[in-house]
Order: sequence, then structure tokens, then C-alpha cells
Amino acid sequence: MDIKQIFRNNQDWITEKLKIDKDYFRNLSLGQNPEVLYIGCSDSRVTAEELMGAKPGEVFVHRNIGNMVANTDLSAMCIINYAVNHLKVKHIVVCGHYFCGGVKAAMQSADLGILNPWLRNIRDVYRLHRAELDAIATEEERYNRLVELNVQEQCVNVIKTSEVQKASKERNLVVHGWVFDVKSGRLTDLKIDFKHILEEIMEIYRII
Repeated sequence: MDIKQIFRNNQDWITEKLKIDKDYFRNLSLGQNPEVLYIGCSDSRVTAEELMGAKPGEVFVHRNIGNMVANTDLSAMCIINYAVNHLKVKHIVVCGHYFCGGVKAAMQSADLGILNPWLRNIRDVYRLHRAELDAIATEEERYNRLVELNVQEQCVNVIKTSEVQKASKERNLVVHGWVFDVKSGRLTDLKIDFKHILEEIMEIYRII
């Protein structure tokens, strides 16, 4: 992509928005009030706002390799804290995607340098669900199922946080797990049983 073209595109975008609403950017500057925190993958093919049909200000977004929610990741923990305690979001979505390079890399027996500790989190998901995954006949189906299970486990990691436990109790915050299919463009709700998971893990991870 031509860098200079990006700035030309930006100016065209400004002009287009102002034609529709002369106060568009002034209104944006007044603040944000998103109802959704979206935690997704950094993959360049998967843009949160576009696949959701969301406008600026409607979704608070955090992205990293493999849509991970690691308790040692200060960035992810700060994002959840800010979104829940300050923005008062009503929904937290963890969205993975098929054809995910991070998940595929985690399935390989290879030394990937600095990526090793990060991908170990996905390998831990495989270990937790090894019996189910090893019983799947084809590599592609196994890979796709690991994508789904990784989303599920990251939802669990979100639910472990004190902010989410408190907001769920006080104002019915809900956590969702989705998968985006790059090949078809379809967004699928994995129907994570948030309440059941919350009740199950509270025996061990209760903070409030």
C-alpha cells in the first residue's frame, strides 16, 4: 500500500463524512460510549468494526495474536478493567477466526523464538482438550476445532477477572465467544454458556 495514498484516502474520508454530517467529528470528540468490548486477533484480514457493521464509538477493541486473554498480559488486563469499570460495557466478545496463523503455529512442533511463551497459551488449550482434538480425523477439522476451543478458554480467562465477576453480579454483564470464517465472511456465535461457566469456576476463581 502506498503510504501517501493513505493520507489521500483519509482526506477523502473526512470530506465524505462532513458531507453527510457537518458535526460528525465534533460529535466524535465529545467522548465514547461503547456497549461492547471486542477482543480479537491482530490478523489483517479480520477487522472488528467492518465484520460487525459497527460505527466509530460503538465498539471498544483489543487485538493480539490469537485473540488471547492471558492473566500476565498487562495490556489485556488494563483493557478489560477500563472497558468494564469506566466505559461500563454491557458485553465482552472474544472473537477468533478460522485460518488463524497463531493457532496454526501453536499446533506445530517448532521453536518460534519470542513467540514461544505467547503460543504456549494456545498449546495449553490443546493439552486441556487433547482427547477431543486427537480424535478428530483431519488436520483442518482439528485446527478449526482448536480455534473454537481457544475462544472458549479465553472467555473463561475473561470470566476469571474480578472486574467481570463484579459487573456480572451488579449489572448483568455478559461474555460471548464468536468465530469469524475468513473463507465465507460468516460470523458464528459459539453460544458460550456464560452463567454456567461463571458458576463452575467461582468455586476456584471467586474474587468478589
